[in-house]
Amino acid sequence: MSIPFFSNYWHLITRLGEVQYLLPAALGVCLVLIRSDGTRLLAVRWLQTLLIAAFITLASKIAFIGWGIGSARFNFTGVSGHAMFAASIVPLLVATLASRFPQGWQKLAVFLSFALVLLVGVSRVAVGAHSASEVIAGLLLGSTASAMAIAHKGLPRGSWNQYVPMVVLAWLVLAPFQTPQLPTHSLVTWSALQLSGHAKPYTRTDMMREHHARTARQPASDLKGKPFSTG
Repeated sequence: MSIPFFSNYWHLITRLGEVQYLLPAALGVCLVLIRSDGTRLLAVRWLQTLLIAAFITLASKIAFIGWGIGSARFNFTGVSGHAMFAASIVPLLVATLASRFPQGWQKLAVFLSFALVLLVGVSRVAVGAHSASEVIAGLLLGSTASAMAIAHKGLPRGSWNQYVPMVVLAWLVLAPFQTPQLPTHSLVTWSALQLSGHAKPYTRTDMMREHHARTARQPASDLKGKPFSTG
């Protein structure tokens, strides 16, 4: 008899990168940071870099689904949103929650948070949602966003009410079990089709099928209707 947690742990871990889980926590912490003169600029920069990273991620997905802009060589169809959001939000969340600790402990907490971020990235490959290249792109993009936010003012240091981290921690612990999954992929696909004017979305299977056809010097039309095979 299998224990549900251990049989589905990758699916639980992968939820830690969902936008509906991370974004409310990030916005709540930013509201706290903005109230202090010492951390206001950090909050603004964090929101700016997060917005830019989210835009790049969305653009990469729309470009592939709508126009087939990707890479068969690297099995790349767009930046992993889960990996990007985890890398751009989790370290700063942890840094803020640990801002009342000695700086050495705070830095250690941030370092360990990247292990969790990496685990979220691995989970995206484990559940078959993304390739390694897409996860790596998401981790690099999100980590760059975090680093750019921190670079100017350093890690946040605060002395706000102790109930703030308690509320944020409660959300981070309970939300993966309570928040519903949003149809983000369906919305992105709909947007890509509206912008490109195409009737059907371009898929990973289409990309690899055409790649194999080119490699074998066969027209892609000869492969229509045949089951996809990695050979």
